[in-house]
Amino acid sequence: MNENYYVKTHALGNEYLVFNEEEINFKLTEKAIQRICNVNFGLGSDGILLKVPSNKADFGLRIFNPDGSEAEKSGNGLRIFCKYIYDYGFTSNKDFSVETKGGVVQAKIIETSNGKAKIISVDMGKANFHSKEIPTRFTGDEVIGEKLTIQDKEYEINCVSVGNPHCVILKNELNIGEIKQYGHLIETNNSFPNRINVQFAKVLSRNEAEILIWERGAGFTLASGSSSCAVASVLRKRNLVDNKVKIKMLGGELLIEIEDNWNVKMTGEVREIATGTLSDELIEDLNA
Repeated sequence: MNENYYVKTHALGNEYLVFNEEEINFKLTEKAIQRICNVNFGLGSDGILLKVPSNKADFGLRIFNPDGSEAEKSGNGLRIFCKYIYDYGFTSNKDFSVETKGGVVQAKIIETSNGKAKIISVDMGKANFHSKEIPTRFTGDEVIGEKLTIQDKEYEINCVSVGNPHCVILKNELNIGEIKQYGHLIETNNSFPNRINVQFAKVLSRNEAEILIWERGAGFTLASGSSSCAVASVLRKRNLVDNKVKIKMLGGELLIEIEDNWNVKMTGEVREIATGTLSDELIEDLNA
């Protein structure tokens, strides 16, 4: 592929740009990431995925939010990265491993279309409910049904890590205006030393739930794989759903399976949007 080549792909409306570290001639600084992800001055994206070497897995992945911060793990990002790895011939195997900052995960290409990966399943590892390991500053061992006051509202929160931290709030009705208003305030609350992803969740049945997402470092988001895994884990923990749950988001649906040992598997569709090469003028601006 050409120098500074990128692939833009979405998973249920959650879009990422994929680069190969060996094929770019600029540093992915915080400023560069913000510029590239900007819809007016760059390409526009919910984040950047960078293929890097790994001595622990078949492939290495770094995940960057559009504000320049680095994420430990992203479910949609992982599926997008796995499609890139398979579609662009880095492997012909349909089963392979990927190392992220949040741990090594196993991936499987479930379905292809015209030789390209379409449905991908990712083993996201174990849901972790231990307060200090998420991390949170709550004193109890777990944060399940705890109270958190944000300005004029008191929320009952449930926290879990699926490689990155999540705060799940159960709701009778979902309101986009509410999560847009309070999402950032919850994300940056002092109770969460590394900030936190936020989900409002409505249980529809033992096998279905609907969610709205505020993503740490990205804001209001149409879909999120790790958020879906977090919500399914919390709902299972509270015995509100069975072990297989369809999570419905504005961008589409994911199937989440919670095993008896709290291992989480996520399956869903991924579709490529565009490919291209960053212009010399943009590279000049990035290095300025």
